[in-house]
Amino acid sequence: MLPQLAAEIGIPLWLLVVVVLWSLTWKGIAWWHAARKGHMLWFIAFFIVNTVGIFEILYIFLFSKIKFPRTPKSPALLRGMKKNKRRSSA
Repeated sequence: MLPQLAAEIGIPLWLLVVVVLWSLTWKGIAWWHAARKGHMLWFIAFFIVNTVGIFEILYIFLFSKIKFPRTPKSPALLRGMKKNKRRSSA
């Protein structure tokens, strides 16, 4: 199947394999960083947008350094965050 796809596109098979491995490597690293930091919207964007690793590389080296608010994991956690905000503002 992959050799047929490469022939139809008109690129060598080895180049297609290299591009796929490159993209999957960066996508996996970016998914791991986004999941660990609780960046659910970034995680979804990586799943939808395929830029052969460019978007993922930008996230890893630029955007993951920025302190974004974490996405709450559960309603109970969200309630706890609201209680902590009230206590810290008093």
